[in-house]
Amino acid sequence: MKHVSQPFTDPEFVQNPYGFYDAARAHGPVVFWTEYGLPALMGYAEVTAALRDRRMGRVPPDGLPGFSPDMSDFARAEAFSLLNLEGDRHARLRSHVLRAFTSRRVAALAPEIKALCESLIDAFPKETSFDLVAAYAARVPVIVIARLLGVPETACAQLLSWSHAMVAMYRPNVSAEDARAANDASREFSDWLGHVMDTKRNNGKDDLLTALLDAETHGALTRDECLATVILLLNAGHEATVHSLGNAVVRLLSEGHADSLTAPKQIAATVEECLRIDPPLHVFARYVLEPLEIGGHAFEPGDEVLCMLGAANRDPSAFDAPDRFRPGRTGPTLTSFGAGVHFCLGAPLARLELQIALQVLFERCPDLNLSMPAELADIYHFHGHARLMVTCGS
Repeated sequence: MKHVSQPFTDPEFVQNPYGFYDAARAHGPVVFWTEYGLPALMGYAEVTAALRDRRMGRVPPDGLPGFSPDMSDFARAEAFSLLNLEGDRHARLRSHVLRAFTSRRVAALAPEIKALCESLIDAFPKETSFDLVAAYAARVPVIVIARLLGVPETACAQLLSWSHAMVAMYRPNVSAEDARAANDASREFSDWLGHVMDTKRNNGKDDLLTALLDAETHGALTRDECLATVILLLNAGHEATVHSLGNAVVRLLSEGHADSLTAPKQIAATVEECLRIDPPLHVFARYVLEPLEIGGHAFEPGDEVLCMLGAANRDPSAFDAPDRFRPGRTGPTLTSFGAGVHFCLGAPLARLELQIALQVLFERCPDLNLSMPAELADIYHFHGHARLMVTCGS
């Protein structure tokens, strides 16, 4: 296994990691990334195989790593999160969430999402530069998930604050200050959610939180499982969709014909290609649970392996001319939503949000332009823009 070196804090790498992916993949589909101290899967076939193989999981064979006592609130949310469960526990909880997260409930949100996008665009500043992330990309998904869950929209700003604090724990080299903030956010989020759930019980509403509460009432889910599930749906769904929407806007502006790319008959293909070429998450770690071989390399139980989603989506053995933007291209399923038993629950909602948000934005703002060069946030793993300064004409 070839050892390759690339500091993941290098600003140039963060802005464009694809050259490194190509160089690493040239040594084979599996390399050892020195700065992580871990093997990394760079090929599409190897990444998808790892994501789908039941002999690999999200946590080590002996369970989640322990947290210090002062991280007990964050640890509890992690311990009951779908993301960190395997086997029967994962299947049981996921089945209840899927019943609440039905395609009917998601599809029914389309008119609301369109109206929301229209109202946010109505409030855009005229003839002056503004931050599209703050005014649009960050607001659409958090308001939509609040409505789907059935929690007050007035809490959206606080939900964003808690979400940002908690997802910071998934970055490498987390500081003690960030860890304390994540634990405080976990405690406050759980306390607030518990209060909301108690006030919603038996209210007859058709929302996801009420459906989860019904499962709790009948003994199918515990309170900790309900809390962890709602936290995961907000954190994972919101963060990824914000980055996906911002990345897509930058991509479409660079292509120069956003109007045709977001036309009704084209928008679904455009969104898929945006998600492939600029995914919001580039690394997804998996642990080996049973001996297996990937890409000609043997792995043992307990080994941690990096699945490089951003590299897999641009693997030339899977996608023709992978660095070119080609909506409607033929090829395999992108890896941006994962695969296997941990395939993203929110993928249908994310796709719907992106399709509507992009279509409405470029319909209403045909003169949308960047007023400052777009730079990705200086954080590897989460591939997105902290802000996008734009103008949209009069």
